Amino acid sequence: QVQLVESGGGLVQPGGSLRLSCAASGSIFSVYAMGWHRQAPGKQRELVATISSGGSTNYVDSVKGRFTISSDNAKNTVYLQMNQLKFEDTAVYYCNADLSAGTVSVRARQRYWGQGTQVTVSS
Repeated sequence: QVQLVESGGGLVQPGGSLRLSCAASGSIFSVYAMGWHRQAPGKQRELVATISSGGSTNYVDSVKGRFTISSDNAKNTVYLQMNQLKFEDTAVYYCNADLSAGTVSVRARQRYWGQGTQVTVSS
């Protein structure tokens, strides 16, 4: 089936940068959009950024001007460049993809999720 594999999380000091990557693989026919959510301890999961197959992007207000989402459609991969990181950016970051997958005769469109990668901003 479909797998989303994330990488790039870690520990960084305030003001630092990290780049997250997420590659989707499997019996994929079309990717409509990809994005990132995050969940901090004790908080609900929130949308961070999305990018459509056409390149349209959307960001939560708290990361605008600091984070940049991009994608490589040929590789079904999405990236999140995070600059000027703050303590409040600490969370588990989850990649997601809205795509269609299956066989030539049977395919379905749904959202898939990665396993999550930890980002910790600490001095």
